Amino acid sequence: MELNTNQYLWNIKSEINLSTDPDKLWKIISAPNNLELFHPFCKSNKTINWAGAESVDQIVYYNDLLYQRDFINWYEGEGYDLLIGEPGGDKSFVSWRIIKTQESSLSITIYPYKFNKGSKLKNYIPFNVVVKPLLQKYVDSVLLGIDYYIQHNQKVKKNQFGKIRFFSN
Repeated sequence: MELNTNQYLWNIKSEINLSTDPDKLWKIISAPNNLELFHPFCKSNKTINWAGAESVDQIVYYNDLLYQRDFINWYEGEGYDLLIGEPGGDKSFVSWRIIKTQESSLSITIYPYKFNKGSKLKNYIPFNVVVKPLLQKYVDSVLLGIDYYIQHNQKVKKNQFGKIRFFSN
């Protein structure tokens, strides 16, 4: 299923170079319950169905917010696309991609639903003042968590790279 990202006004993207080969990186990010290894705001990551593009899991954040991830595209060894949000609620589109070099890089791009559709003029200030800084710190922290996990072979700690008010307690 291809999602038309043109329906969104803006996105947040972050990328990190990692000291690992792309195959190892893929094994980490494509494993069931993977967020429990490297996500600094994840209290739990329950798998509902793990079957490539039809995978579904849930993440409970440290503030007890529950989001569901519905995977819509699965590119073996390269990444995936998913929709994330409260079950039955609005969903943001998220794309994870491995960039293959001598080692590897990982990018995460989020097209959040909040203040990201409709009037560009009306949504510009709330998106750029509230949503973008919050999600930029969020995605940067997740990527730092992956790097930490690869470097130390240890799970990240709660809020290891700082708190975010919507996901931390």
